[in-house]
Amino acid sequence: MRGADVLLTRLKVAFKNAPVPNIPGMVKEEMELFRADVRDGMSVAVTVGSRGIFNIAGIVKAVVEALASYGAKPFIIPAMGSHGGATAEGQKAVLAEYGVTEEAMGVPVLSSMDVVKLGTLPGDEGLPLYMDKLAAGADAVFVVNRVKAHTDFHGDNESGIAKMLSIGLGKHAQALVAHGYLSDGLRSFVPRMADTIQSMGKVLGALAIVEDGYDQTSILRAVKPRDIVRVDAELLKISKAMTPALPFQSAHVLLVDWLGKNISGTGMDPNIIGRAGIRGEPDSPPHTEVICLFDLTPESHGNALGVGLADLVPRRLTDKVDWKVTYENVRTSRFLCRGATPVTLPTDREVVDMGLFACGHVGKETLRLARIRNTLRVDEIYVTDALLNEAKATGRVEVMESGVPLVFSEDGTLQKLP
Repeated sequence: MRGADVLLTRLKVAFKNAPVPNIPGMVKEEMELFRADVRDGMSVAVTVGSRGIFNIAGIVKAVVEALASYGAKPFIIPAMGSHGGATAEGQKAVLAEYGVTEEAMGVPVLSSMDVVKLGTLPGDEGLPLYMDKLAAGADAVFVVNRVKAHTDFHGDNESGIAKMLSIGLGKHAQALVAHGYLSDGLRSFVPRMADTIQSMGKVLGALAIVEDGYDQTSILRAVKPRDIVRVDAELLKISKAMTPALPFQSAHVLLVDWLGKNISGTGMDPNIIGRAGIRGEPDSPPHTEVICLFDLTPESHGNALGVGLADLVPRRLTDKVDWKVTYENVRTSRFLCRGATPVTLPTDREVVDMGLFACGHVGKETLRLARIRNTLRVDEIYVTDALLNEAKATGRVEVMESGVPLVFSEDGTLQKLP
């Protein structure tokens, strides 16, 4: 069987839909929690990360406007560990892509990779605790981040305000140290590091964001420093309950149009595709025999972390990779499999054909193949007939169109999903 023989059914997949109707108004309301804690003229470093958070520019602007109205002098700093190529310029550029610029925010956006050592984590490890030098020099720090499942480990606190406070704010230096303990270490250290740092009195508070199944802002929660670890864990449970998932448990082939740092910190979210790409960490459903990946987003600036989660890619994708930047991200995480180069073929058509061939003696009637744009957009997917009944059984899908072919151009390029 070849890719040209495959016919798909387009499905609309329903998830939790609960957007905040008035984001600036909700931020303003939540920020009132900190009014009494702000001294006139105090400088406040407001953190922004590298993840593609929906409405992040509007949320951050509302935060700095609220702080300024209380008499503070806020400024914005990147808090993203080693992302942005682990350079000050690269991290500021990441913020600019999300619309977080000095012109748009009305406050300075300052970026530095320099850190200061705050002390060490209580316990036997002697883990050093770092903080961005600009943040450490401010009167206070205010954390803004989304709470969601992490792509590297699972625990009570994963990717959220606790992790930004403990690792993102510590820049590349903290990321290198913390990731040195791998997934088990991150699971243990994130809450302990965050709680230790907040106890030092530098943190003004946090604004936690939770997104619904369509990546819309669903919850905005102001959090006092002492409550960061607890509330972060509570919101993680809510986030996971709203997290999208593919409507099947296994597949022969999964086609993914796009890999990107603006899509997931790992390029493709392991929680969606079911592959951790970390030795010792178990995979989870859906279990897929072959993942074919076709392109790298321009917003990734060549960072192809997560490409190793795929089995097959076209030469077009690898030609776009900045391996120096990618390997720096791999080096920081120490998860080597995620930076490995998959089997690389000249064209998309050959990638699909090889993926089908690798599944062995699977016929057209039994082929379990699915296609998605990326792991951030799984509200619309394409499946073969062998997956259709399982998807329908979830009660979350609506058939939109049948008999959809894979369309290739003369040079073998697969036509992207709209």
